[in-house]
Amino acid sequence: MSDADRPAGTPVALSTSSVYPDRTPDAFEAAVRLGYDGIEVMVYTDPVSQDVDVLSRLIDYHQLPVLAVHAPSLLLTQLIWGRQPWEKLRRSKDLAERLGAGVVVVHPPFRWQRDYAVGFEAGLAAMAQETDVMFAVENMFPLRAGGREIVPYAPTWDPTGMECAHVTLDLSHTAASGSDALAMTAELGSRLAHVHLADGTGVPNGPFPDEHLVPGRGSQPCAEVLHQLTADGYPGVVVLEVNTRRALTREERMADLAESLAFAREHLTQVPAR
Repeated sequence: MSDADRPAGTPVALSTSSVYPDRTPDAFEAAVRLGYDGIEVMVYTDPVSQDVDVLSRLIDYHQLPVLAVHAPSLLLTQLIWGRQPWEKLRRSKDLAERLGAGVVVVHPPFRWQRDYAVGFEAGLAAMAQETDVMFAVENMFPLRAGGREIVPYAPTWDPTGMECAHVTLDLSHTAASGSDALAMTAELGSRLAHVHLADGTGVPNGPFPDEHLVPGRGSQPCAEVLHQLTADGYPGVVVLEVNTRRALTREERMADLAESLAFAREHLTQVPAR
């Protein structure tokens, strides 16, 4: 699909994590086939997700832009690009610049990354002075077990209280944390630079609180948040970051991704009544 053929309005992109355990090239193929506007590359153990030359060839071949890069901030990516978190961010920024992406998604530091956590906000601000790429800190969630709440992030899992210029709002994570997604959207205002669209049931003591359901299948106000983004003139990208690992066939996965895209497009065209 050429740029001229893509719908106007807020771009809707597909996270490469949405096709896991398939690989990054499969995400490009799915996004083109279904009509997504772009890709968010999750940097993880798939070598293609780390290779700027291969990613550039995928962009050229499919004529589909990479709109965001997700830094390797997950537990399972702790060894990607070394152990130093600032080096991971620097390399994520370099990848985004070379691919023409405008956003690097980053998680708050883990509590055991003490030096990184202490200098996180100031360090992000300093890095932002060196690039046009936005570092958008993603809202995470505490863990709950046996009636106790464990917070694995520092200074906090909630970037609304951080001194960071840009934030990624993840609607699966608002479910897991029990946050009010609409209130968070309003509180962030112009700091809201990026959105991960997914759903969740908000079961705090479930084995997998971070569900990343197809939007509309959980308890989150996904439609209302999209309506509000439209009303507010949101200038960023909406990225579908959904879990399709339970799909038994590739056709089922494609159906979930098509439903997710249709949901986003439908509700991004609606403005709430004042």
